[in-house]
Amino acid sequence: MLRSRALVRRPSPRIAEGEVTHIERQPLDVARAVAQHNAYVEMLASLGLDIVELPEAPDHPDGLFVEDTLVMIDKFAVVTRPGAPSRRGEISGLVEFVESLGLRSGSIEAPARVDGGDVLVTDRHVFVGQTSRSNANAVKQFDRFARPLRRQALGVSIDGCLHLKSAITALPDGSLIAVRGWVDRTLFEKHGYTVHAAPDDTGGDVLCIGDTVVIAANASETAAMLRGLGFAVREIDVSELQKIEAGVTCMSVLI
Repeated sequence: MLRSRALVRRPSPRIAEGEVTHIERQPLDVARAVAQHNAYVEMLASLGLDIVELPEAPDHPDGLFVEDTLVMIDKFAVVTRPGAPSRRGEISGLVEFVESLGLRSGSIEAPARVDGGDVLVTDRHVFVGQTSRSNANAVKQFDRFARPLRRQALGVSIDGCLHLKSAITALPDGSLIAVRGWVDRTLFEKHGYTVHAAPDDTGGDVLCIGDTVVIAANASETAAMLRGLGFAVREIDVSELQKIEAGVTCMSVLI
């Protein structure tokens, strides 16, 4: 049986030119950003994941954000249609690549647009953020993929951040963690989810690898809260990458 795998992509030399939407552009220390990405990949490997590298994309500054191009629903891979036109070249060859890994796949098509960072998959739903990057047609198309996999796709409005998964993500026990004011927690509670409030603005974006919760190092209050709830937590410094709106979920796709 194959171990779980993490798809990643090395940063482009043009990483500092990436799209910035919800924060002011800041000077980026490229060497430090690359070092943080390397440490992130090493951390994934240390937690037992086999690392699979996507082909490098030097002409795509945002290419390291592989989550935006590919969403996993169980073992079914959905290739997205990124919201920023400058990013659509990132999906070139992706269907063939994931199928070479033995995965079934489908693709989001126009007029839908969606970044994978706007897609939160749980055991019962596929929540799709309605943002500047993702639209209502994407919800309809995800629902077509989700229904045979015993899930329903639902649109979610957010405010104050780029992507849905900047605002809310899932924890290993099936509960959710969300940044106050960025997403309507009652929508999720109505569907039976327990939603914890993250004390930090960077605390709504967590990556679960088995029973371990990976979180940005500058979400220390949220990390302490999660430990208090009984979760194993691994903190990692992604502060330089956060200057280009990175989080711990967006730089990998877990299979």
